[in-house]
Amino acid sequence: MRVVIDRFEGDFAVCEKEDRTMLNVKRSKLPANIKESDVLIIDGDTITIDPAETAKKRGVTDKLVENLWNDND
Repeated sequence: MRVVIDRFEGDFAVCEKEDRTMLNVKRSKLPANIKESDVLIIDGDTITIDPAETAKKRGVTDKLVENLWNDND
């Protein structure tokens, strides 16, 4: 299953699943270098960062922000 880290709340990462529902994951079960908007692969008890999907998602987000700034000029 793939999820995206939406935000952190206390000891949990609030993650959005592909069906748009939310999932709370204990921070202690996550890789040490995670950040909001990272894409994670959850396979049983193993959780890893998907670097390719994370980069792709960040590229889309960066483009949207850039378009917002350019539209306001």
